[in-house]
Amino acid sequence: MSVEILDGKTVRSFVEDESAFNSSVDGRFAALDTNRDGLLSYAEMANELMSLRVLETHFGVDEAAMSADELVAVYRGLYARFDHDGNGTVDLEEFRAEMKEVLLAVANGLGFLPVQMVVEEGSFLKVAVDRELAKAA
Repeated sequence: MSVEILDGKTVRSFVEDESAFNSSVDGRFAALDTNRDGLLSYAEMANELMSLRVLETHFGVDEAAMSADELVAVYRGLYARFDHDGNGTVDLEEFRAEMKEVLLAVANGLGFLPVQMVVEEGSFLKVAVDRELAKAA
């Protein structure tokens, strides 16, 4: 992990750079596609979805008020967002499209003011920051 300064423009610029964006997203897709069939099942995406910590409420401590069944329903709902055609699997184009939507939502949420943020190495946000720094050099 590292502490970076980024804003919506940095993330938006990364998404708009089709080559950089597709390369990064395709790499993540390939890493998740453990059986190498070109499709992501729920089982292949489950750990990635859970790593998003969508229910985190306070500095790494998740809300314990939800039952295991409720948590599964939340993560299955997230998976369904990726499965645009509803066939039970996520192909590369669906994955790209949803990641683009997610990152643009992050960019909109960040706005135009720089924010200091802890980002994970290899994450899409870290790639976006590194790309922006390389452009400036």
